[in-house]
Amino acid sequence: MFQPNKRTLALAVFLTASLPPTALPQAQISGPNGIRHVLLISIDGMHALDYLNCSLGVSGVNGGAPYCPNLAGLGNNGINYVNTSTSKPSDSFPGLMAIVTGGSPRTVGAYYDVAYDRSLDAPAQTTGNGVAAGPCTAGAPPTGTRTEYDEGIDIDQTKLNGGAPGAGLTDGGIASINPAFLIRDPRRGCAPVYPWNFVRTNTIFGVVHAAGGYTAWSDKHPSYSSVAGPGDGRTVDDYYSPEINSAVVNLPGVTTPTGVSCATIPDPSQTGSWTDSFQNIQCYDTLKVNGILNQIDGRTHNGQSRAPVPNLFGMNFQAVSVGQKLIEKNVGSGGYLDATGTPSTALLSEIQFVDASIGAMISELKKQGLFNSTLIVITAKHGQSPIDPNRFFPIPGPNGNNGNSPATILANLLPSSESPNNPNGIGPTEDDVSLLWLSDSSQTGNAVSMLEANAAQAGIGEILAGTAIAQLYNAPGLPPHGDPRTPDIIVTPNFGVVYTGSSKKLAEHGGFAHDDTNVMLLLSNPNFARALVSSTVQTAQVAPTILQALGLSPSALQAVQMEGTPVLPAAPFQNPAAQ
Repeated sequence: MFQPNKRTLALAVFLTASLPPTALPQAQISGPNGIRHVLLISIDGMHALDYLNCSLGVSGVNGGAPYCPNLAGLGNNGINYVNTSTSKPSDSFPGLMAIVTGGSPRTVGAYYDVAYDRSLDAPAQTTGNGVAAGPCTAGAPPTGTRTEYDEGIDIDQTKLNGGAPGAGLTDGGIASINPAFLIRDPRRGCAPVYPWNFVRTNTIFGVVHAAGGYTAWSDKHPSYSSVAGPGDGRTVDDYYSPEINSAVVNLPGVTTPTGVSCATIPDPSQTGSWTDSFQNIQCYDTLKVNGILNQIDGRTHNGQSRAPVPNLFGMNFQAVSVGQKLIEKNVGSGGYLDATGTPSTALLSEIQFVDASIGAMISELKKQGLFNSTLIVITAKHGQSPIDPNRFFPIPGPNGNNGNSPATILANLLPSSESPNNPNGIGPTEDDVSLLWLSDSSQTGNAVSMLEANAAQAGIGEILAGTAIAQLYNAPGLPPHGDPRTPDIIVTPNFGVVYTGSSKKLAEHGGFAHDDTNVMLLLSNPNFARALVSSTVQTAQVAPTILQALGLSPSALQAVQMEGTPVLPAAPFQNPAAQ
């Protein structure tokens, strides 16, 4: 097996994709401060500024009073980290992986939901989103392939249950993943690469599960079962993943925490996807909220079976992200009214919905006598950019008149799966960042020159290539000299530029800008003293902090060992003896 030197240590995990989670002694999960449960919440898109505004109040909104009273209440016994940065890129996939592994894309290998890997081969069948099928020969040199870990690998992405055979209306989970849609590994007999084995390092779910704990997670795609980490995908004991990009349907018996019935679709004008409507997204998120409430009550997410209250559980909210960036036809725009983050009416509604949902969780924890023994961690996979509505500039824009994106400029140098010239492909990896994998990496210098010559029309702020890439990540290439997943070029655009032709959005995420990466981070427990930490921290520090809170060793995480990721400062947990 390839043995890296110190300089290439992070690349070692590339060759250990099937490495099982670090084994720990079977033991009762209980932290030195009486913490036996961790409830981890990602409010996707929630900036540190959003939390400050909603907990303190903003003039002209809600009469100037706080409009997230439950989140504000958690802050009374919480540590608020106001200078927190997500992963870079700040896409949902690397953002989530940072939170649960303690690692960056350099180590974990996750750059975007849709990315590229030079060491793998195409799926056996063309995916639902258009990643083309291709050949794979066991033991032969790989051809490289577009990687996709979103709704495109569902058996049927139009269905809320992902098309899982025999599943209920909302409940497919990992059974809804179509293995024929998965990219394949020629080094392992062309076996399909499941989401949990695409991740190179173990996760907090794997560590807690190995220590005898019970784990649960709810997210927006079956593919986000990647949180389980390498192995058989079962280190998350109760995984729930109604497909967010499915067709909107009636949800009998479902009522949001703010009292809206979802038995009939609240916004029947938008049924293509749950993210197309300010109202419908709240019904979608309520499915996962109800799952959390069932788990607090000692049941599985669907309430059908008894189960332990998880030692580690949680979910992501999508409502705030939708409220930040959606322009809904015949309804209006979300987002912000100014550069100081005053929310629009639509965004205000989403924040209040999320706050009411968290309030329901708090009430249920208290009802079951679990509030004092539960650490609540609230953060976000990513932010959203720009906050200032006057800075938004789409390229090429809805009319195609605002310029060309970097991928369009370099279309002839990109693999077919990445190129905008491919009419059937999934398209390039571009939002308010552009990640570029070239067909021939030796053309990197030529590609950079082309981008420099067209910098104005592409709204380019900075071009990262060569040593500028290797400073942040492993150098691009194939082992033993490079990392097959590292882009050849990353373009960060001028602030406010988003590479889109859509008329339905006014912000996006994925990039390196402050509004993309600065997110809320709150640790709360009734026994904590209120504190504000202004030093720079990373969402990757959440993972080792959670393990330490549960009395487990942060160094059980492979990414923590490799990157030296520290526990969050001011976290009031004693170091476990195992550390």
